[in-house]
Amino acid sequence: MKMHGLGNDFVVVDARHVPVTAVDRIARALGDRRRAVGFDQFALIEPDREADARLTFYNADGSLSATCGNATRCVARFLMDETGSTAALLRTERGLLACADAGDGLTRVNMGVPLLDWSDVPLAEAVDTLALPIEGNPVATGMGNPHCTFFVDDVDAVDLASFGPAHEHHPMFPERTNVQVAHLIGPDHLRMRVWERGTGITLASGSSSCATAVAAARRGLTGRSVTIELDGGTIQIDWREDGVHMTGPTVHVFDGVLTPDFLGSL
Repeated sequence: MKMHGLGNDFVVVDARHVPVTAVDRIARALGDRRRAVGFDQFALIEPDREADARLTFYNADGSLSATCGNATRCVARFLMDETGSTAALLRTERGLLACADAGDGLTRVNMGVPLLDWSDVPLAEAVDTLALPIEGNPVATGMGNPHCTFFVDDVDAVDLASFGPAHEHHPMFPERTNVQVAHLIGPDHLRMRVWERGTGITLASGSSSCATAVAAARRGLTGRSVTIELDGGTIQIDWREDGVHMTGPTVHVFDGVLTPDFLGSL
C-alpha cells in the first residue's frame, strides 16, 4: 500500500498472513522513486499476540527506524477502517502505542513519554539536553529516535539540504539524529521543517513534530499543546502526562502488487 500523512509518504506491506523475508533489501529497492515506488519510510505490518499488529520501520537507505509517527497513524487508520473500531493498539520498538479515531477524518497516536536524559536520547556524553554545546544551541529529545531541534528566526531561510546532513552526523549523536528547525509564529503555534536521518528532507515527520513541541515547551516558548505548520500541512501535538499525543490526517493512496520481475531483480 502507498500511504502518506501530510506528504510524509510510505510504502506499507501487510505481512500479517504471509511472512516477508529480506525486508531491508526490499525496502532499499522500493525506496527508489524512479525505478520503483519511492517513499520516506517503509513500514511492515506483522501479527502480535498483545497488540492489533506490530510495526517495523525502515528508512529509504534501508536502515531501521525505531518509530515513525505519521506511518503509525496511517496504519492505525487502515486497521480501524478494516475492523470498524475507533481504536487500535500497535507495537513498535517504542513500545505499545495507543491510537484512536479523533473525528473529522483525523487519527490520534500517543507516541509515548519523551526521553529527556542524555543517555536515553542517546548522546555521546553527559550534557544538558535543553542546551546542547552545538552552535545554534539546539535541544535534544528522544522519541524512540534521537532528535535535534534548532529554534531559528526563519526556518525557510535555512539551507536544510546542507544544514540537515551536517547535524545528522554530528559526533554528539552516536546513532545519528533527525534534525528540525522551527520558529514561533503565534501563541502555541510553530512553523517547522525537518531533515530525517537516512532519508533527507521530508514534508512532515510525526516524531519530529512531537520532539519539537516538547523542546518548545521545555524552553518556555509555548505551552504543552501546540499546532505545528509543516511543509506538508498542519499537525496538532499535545504533551500530556502519559505521553505525547499527535493528531493529524492520513491518506491511503493505492494498493499494489510487486511483480516477479521486480522481486527477481533484488
